[in-house]
Amino acid sequence: MDLKDAMRQRHTVRRYTDRPLPAEIVKELNEYIDKMNQSYGLSVALKTKDGSAFNALIKLILAKGVQNFFIMAGKDAPDLDEKLGYCGAGLMLYAQTLGLNTWWVGGTFNRKRMTKISHGNRVVGVVAVGYGQTQGVPHKTKRPEQVSGYSGDAPQWFRRGIDAALLAPTALAKQAFLIEGSGNKVSIRCDNGIFSGVDAGLVKYHFELGAGKDNFEWV
Repeated sequence: MDLKDAMRQRHTVRRYTDRPLPAEIVKELNEYIDKMNQSYGLSVALKTKDGSAFNALIKLILAKGVQNFFIMAGKDAPDLDEKLGYCGAGLMLYAQTLGLNTWWVGGTFNRKRMTKISHGNRVVGVVAVGYGQTQGVPHKTKRPEQVSGYSGDAPQWFRRGIDAALLAPTALAKQAFLIEGSGNKVSIRCDNGIFSGVDAGLVKYHFELGAGKDNFEWV
């Protein structure tokens, strides 16, 4: 399975089995995270056999069996949210290629606990990871024309990018973004309150994967 296959197959999964992550899988995830942290100046970390990502109520009604998660964190900076969204999208798809399921959580995690174990870094979310009880279902999406515009006839790469962007997870599934193109120049705007930066990063990664990074540049 490559990343494009993973993008089409990945869906939000909130309930997990008690099957532990094999040591080799943990090693591969940590190697990916180490390279990502070095490249982007982040402090993302994988926690395994740890049920502290959510408080008792959330675990009771929503987050069943979550024992492994990524802490999406880094030193505070104006672009931190977008960088973590972008890198988190890649991390989730990489996990999918390893046969795992994921769930990006931006609001209902145990923020106090996550900040403590992240050694004071700013935490923008957690990503549950493991073997899901199901593979999840596709989320409801907007139509391409509702989230995009292009000056003239949109080329195929742009249309593929929009289709991919609509597969990205966004906070509260709002898909509150607009991607516009002219020639090989592409811009994105997100309007989802405190989640706008993370959403921009998540959507950008997916758009790039669908469109091909060599076909355009962000402006």
